Amino acid sequence: MTAISLRPLLCGSALVGLLLMPLAGWTADWSVSVDERNGLPTVSHGGGPAMISRFDFWAGDWRWTGFGTAFKTLAPFSYSLIGKNPDLDFDLKAAIERSQPQTLTWTFDLDAHSKKAGVEGGGMVFSFDSGLIAGAMGAPVLLPDNRGWSWGGSAQGRRIEMRFDPPLARVFFERGDASELRAFFYKDPILPGRQQIKAVLNVTGDISLAPTASERFGLTDPTRWPDDQIDYRTAPVDLSFLNAEEKPAGKRGFVKAVGEQLMFADNTPARFWGTNMSAYAIFSSSDEEIKLQAKRLSALGFNLLRLHHHDSPWVSPNIFGDGQKLRDTQQLSAESLRKIDWWIKCLKDEGIYVWLDLHVERALTANDHIYGFDELPNDEGRAGLKGYAYVNVTIQQAMKRFAEQYLTHVNAYTGLAYKDDPAIAAVLLTNENDITQHFGNALLPDKDVPKHSRLYMDEAKVFARRHDLPAEQTWRSWEQGPSKLFLNDLERRWNEDMIGYLHGLGVKVPIVTTSTWGLNGLTSLPALTAGDMIDAHSYGGIGQLEKNPLSSDGMINWLGAAQVVGLPMTVTEWNAEPFPTPDRHSLPLYVAGTAAYQGWDAMMHYAYSQQGFNREWMRADNWHAYNDPALIATLPAAALLYRRADVHEARTRYVFAPSASTLFDRAITPNSSVLLRTAMEKGKLQIAMPETPQLPWLKPSVIAADAQVLRDPDQSLLEANASESVSDTGELKRNWQQGLYTIDTPRTQAATGWLGGRSVSLADIQLQLKTAYASVVVQSLDAKPLHQSRSLLISLGTRAVPRPEDMTPFYVEPLEGTLKIKAPAGLKVFSQNAAGEPTVLPASYQDGRYTLEFDGKRMSNWLFIR
Repeated sequence: MTAISLRPLLCGSALVGLLLMPLAGWTADWSVSVDERNGLPTVSHGGGPAMISRFDFWAGDWRWTGFGTAFKTLAPFSYSLIGKNPDLDFDLKAAIERSQPQTLTWTFDLDAHSKKAGVEGGGMVFSFDSGLIAGAMGAPVLLPDNRGWSWGGSAQGRRIEMRFDPPLARVFFERGDASELRAFFYKDPILPGRQQIKAVLNVTGDISLAPTASERFGLTDPTRWPDDQIDYRTAPVDLSFLNAEEKPAGKRGFVKAVGEQLMFADNTPARFWGTNMSAYAIFSSSDEEIKLQAKRLSALGFNLLRLHHHDSPWVSPNIFGDGQKLRDTQQLSAESLRKIDWWIKCLKDEGIYVWLDLHVERALTANDHIYGFDELPNDEGRAGLKGYAYVNVTIQQAMKRFAEQYLTHVNAYTGLAYKDDPAIAAVLLTNENDITQHFGNALLPDKDVPKHSRLYMDEAKVFARRHDLPAEQTWRSWEQGPSKLFLNDLERRWNEDMIGYLHGLGVKVPIVTTSTWGLNGLTSLPALTAGDMIDAHSYGGIGQLEKNPLSSDGMINWLGAAQVVGLPMTVTEWNAEPFPTPDRHSLPLYVAGTAAYQGWDAMMHYAYSQQGFNREWMRADNWHAYNDPALIATLPAAALLYRRADVHEARTRYVFAPSASTLFDRAITPNSSVLLRTAMEKGKLQIAMPETPQLPWLKPSVIAADAQVLRDPDQSLLEANASESVSDTGELKRNWQQGLYTIDTPRTQAATGWLGGRSVSLADIQLQLKTAYASVVVQSLDAKPLHQSRSLLISLGTRAVPRPEDMTPFYVEPLEGTLKIKAPAGLKVFSQNAAGEPTVLPASYQDGRYTLEFDGKRMSNWLFIR
């Protein structure tokens, strides 16, 4: 709903409201602020972390102890912190304030209630960016007599100092590593009593003290905001027309990978905007709800659904049945399969394709007869298999048996085995399970898994001998160099064996091995090329639009670094955390715009839901987008612009083509490579695979003749003082200094970010908002340009905060400001409730433009002009 009057929604003192705009517009390349999670300082450089800090306390033998904290903003730049450590029996209180323009102070009051002997102690841990240590800032320096530390002192005079009075019990570098510094309040023993410690942080040079996120977004009381307008059984918009030509899913034949593109059997290009259905949502939803949700998913614009966490032990029932009665994982539950059958049937009827995972977190039991089972990480008789599968034949056999039972199962509602159903778009072998970076370390000789270590070491010796590599380096999984060649070869052989087995079963759709995820470097890509597509996962945090690509990586960069020349690219998981990030409504637009520009083939948000659809149990959570008004506000708009290709693919193709030595000997990631970050801002980024004698199966990439080939990961494609980028199509613009992202195409025009106090003009829309941070999208629904369309969708995203204990409905921040839209005369503006009943809203029409005014009291995430 909307209204005419313009009045700010404020809570508390007038000072808070007055501070809103300058804080929202605050920008600095280097800044220090207080982390709202723990009350400790964090240093940012270009929107990315340069130094982060946390509390850590250890009992004897470095046993970590829990330390819960509660942080509160009292006034601008004035905070309080309360912490408790039950294991070590002490309390902590802190008063935090900006005492000078470049000074933050902490007054810590510690109260130990009893003597604790034999403890290691603890306090604060400061983690510094290793790249800055090697570059502009140098290494941190300890102040004498445990009085603190300092960092910097460059030619620019940039320096940070944190000094403690009285001196702490101990200040030291962990194992001599300058990137991790520990400052202990306590060491053995902890004696009962109270003490007060004052910490003073001073900054000099071009470093600014920054407000917290809450201060920037506005210190309003969310309980005064309106409730959300989400009905989980109906859709606020209806984009099901996007799926009309695809009903039932699979009508065009099996999906196939053709070069760098996905296509259907009839050679129609395939582009998927999807999400994940996980865990309890799969098995604990009624048949009626499943059918309703399939229709709702279609109306929201999705045409692909990944079924995930179907095998995870924390889900009961799961694919194996009731977890309390589970003896082994040899057989699949008939009822659980029936639920999946029904999901596939209902989704297929709505034109939605399905992505199947063969392994997510399956937990093996002793009755599964696994070699070396006693060595596997065990939790109450259930053991994970990640990493171990690559050397343990009995685990491989168990995974093959599961694949056969799952994929040859005949759907009771379609009459087709999963492997024979063209509505199944793709199959994933194993989720987040690589040995090139993550799980190779689990097999090392010092991990107390002798049977698996022997298998691993034997493989490493054979590979080293075959390729004349130093044996002592080849098995050292944590190092670059020969070990990365060996690990890729070992993972690739497992992939080929599993893929061959699936093809033998009759699987016809593209197969993905595992994903690049969790800060994988480019070294992890070669083994993934065994599959038909490269898949990626990426999770960001707050402030993705403000990431300066010259110095900081964002979640989008980790996706871009997975696009390999010659193969389609999919993303089965993207999201931001911790929940609820106040700017999460920006992400669907940023992701969809980037994905279309980069030419990615399938995008899946994680997740639509992990909980069953039940009105009695509707919690808010990072993994439940279905009832989150901040995400649902813009997810349909993102689906429309991506699936309709409103944003054009880049005209310029940049190919990073490292030599084999560069790729395998150096840890290249979006964090370490400015090239990977800046190339995405100017064109399409791809990674080429090099000819590698030790990996004869790794096919050198065939690079397009029109590509700009780049070899140096340290080369920047942006000017050193750049503050924004514009796509080579002119449709996308991101100003990281302002935290502003715009999409300007004939059918979709959008602005998201720090819009408050700014005038934003695109081809057919003009914005003048007071709300600090928002998303505004205007799209035609009749495929005509905006200024000619007689059917327009307006999507509005703002902050959404759940009730205490993460209960729904959410409180949703009402928008305040003015939106002008160029469109034909004679149309009406209206909102509609969950039942689809319209309410006509007042709007003026002058000089070919409709003017909508938002009063900062009432809200609606979706408006229509028809």
